[in-house]
Amino acid sequence: MPPVLLSARSAALLLTDWRAATDAPAYEALSDAVRVLVIDGRIPQGVRLPAERGLAAALGVSRTTVANAYARLREDGFLVSLRGSGSVVRLPAGLIGRPDPERLGGVVEDDVLDLRKAALHAAPGLADAVDRAVRHVPAALAGIGYDTVGDPGLRAAIADRYTERGLPTDPSQVVVTIGAQHAIALLARVLVRRGDAVLVESPTYPHAHEAFREVGGRLVGVPVDARSGWDAAALETTLRRTAPAVAYVMPELHNPTGATMSRSTRETLLSVAASVGTTVIADETMGELRIDGEPSPPLAASGSGATVVMIGSADKVFWGGLRIGWIRAEPDLLQRLLLARPTGDLGTPVLDQLVARELVPRTAAVLEARRESLRQGRDEVVGALRARLPEWDVPSPAGGLTTWVGLGRPVSSALVLAARAEGVVLASGGVFGPDGGFERFLRVPFTMPPADRVRLVDVLERSWARIGGDSAGVRGSLAAVV
Repeated sequence: MPPVLLSARSAALLLTDWRAATDAPAYEALSDAVRVLVIDGRIPQGVRLPAERGLAAALGVSRTTVANAYARLREDGFLVSLRGSGSVVRLPAGLIGRPDPERLGGVVEDDVLDLRKAALHAAPGLADAVDRAVRHVPAALAGIGYDTVGDPGLRAAIADRYTERGLPTDPSQVVVTIGAQHAIALLARVLVRRGDAVLVESPTYPHAHEAFREVGGRLVGVPVDARSGWDAAALETTLRRTAPAVAYVMPELHNPTGATMSRSTRETLLSVAASVGTTVIADETMGELRIDGEPSPPLAASGSGATVVMIGSADKVFWGGLRIGWIRAEPDLLQRLLLARPTGDLGTPVLDQLVARELVPRTAAVLEARRESLRQGRDEVVGALRARLPEWDVPSPAGGLTTWVGLGRPVSSALVLAARAEGVVLASGGVFGPDGGFERFLRVPFTMPPADRVRLVDVLERSWARIGGDSAGVRGSLAAVV
């Protein structure tokens, strides 16, 4: 099977601002930028890069510049030329078979602080919930163990939680999934046909836009900013112009910006979605992790007439190892999902559901216990970054697990690579862009223990000084990882 081709247009979108952070020769800057994208996973191994002439035209540079950049990538082991297949991306031998952080220029693996996933440690009481769940195992063993709908007790508990929050829900409106990501992928398979427009926020949760792309969705982005929130005018215009099959949004404590959608923007979204026939998927994975202020009711509680599907998860509130998510929708859509589900999986693990059944009714108490810890982590990380890196724009979000930092310069990937050399692994801003970009931003979690928060800020300060936005620093940070 021939390698997948990365088009010149797509490559140019990924290479936004590729020259902004360096005064190196153009071919060196271009090769470094491509290398960052490969290491960061935004250009996967095995993809064929555009032809030299096509990429040169898309970037507005000479063909010689692209040819020299490709030559350097071959020398460094990031590119191989295959007869009939052009220039194909590969990882150098030292990087193959490992996630990003395992080999970090001499850093001991046990000393790696991996913050690419924003997550909390297990909630207090989880072990007790496991003990209580075990008592129900004998009854569960009477069944065959394949469960595509969900444990009745767990579905009832999830429905009760929605009802408590202002969205009356019957258990028949709930299907249990293997985490929220599974829910997104299943909805994408059922609701999106190849070529359909799919509205997504920009930036957004990266695995969501990957799921919609995988089924052939044509992504259209709407800007979201950590301070000003959603561009309501762009949201309305995009909905009316493209009439997307699906609009995927995170209206409460958006990932990665931490923004919460205003009431007026919610009304606009739902009104226009109803008029153009768009199904709105509201992902509340982060939505209940509020630190300050009062949460909004679930988006489906508006009674607007729009079709709104809710996604939730036990992972962020209770523990990432508890792979339980859910979809709240009308029974006719749930039936379509259940008919489509067996091609991807044969059900949610029963034991995980028994544990979640014990935990979900205690959601409010667990959130109350989490709140003070999250507030302390947020205030310490935000305060330290503001004090020691005053040129950065560091918002203090009302909740969630991260802050979306504005760096002021398009050097996010270079900064991340410099931090990796000291054993701190972060996701660069570009990971969250449906079409690349966001090199001026960095998502910084604040969920780690106090000692790790200190280490994080120390490493970011040193890494920022190290790259300094100059060409030598950027090239040095790249070399340190390979």
